[in-house]
Amino acid sequence: MDTAVLLLVFPLLGLLAWSIESRIDRVSRKVTRLERKVDLILGQLGIREEDHELARIAELAGKGETIKAIKAYRELTGDGLKEAKVAVERLPRA
Repeated sequence: MDTAVLLLVFPLLGLLAWSIESRIDRVSRKVTRLERKVDLILGQLGIREEDHELARIAELAGKGETIKAIKAYRELTGDGLKEAKVAVERLPRA
């Protein structure tokens, strides 16, 4: 009896964990898109957000350390590789 319960419970827990992880991933992607849109709006309005981390990332990119800059950008923002690469390429060089 106990084995049957365990065989039923473990797949259900796995399914629940997968469902939660999937929802978190969707929300994370939505937040990233919203942040990008806000950044574009701020850019259109000419409002700059002073961020010392972005300045450090731009400095890395300016020194030719693009991979380190992309890695740092991903850690800062949580963006994916493609988004981070595009963002680093658009940063003003320090």
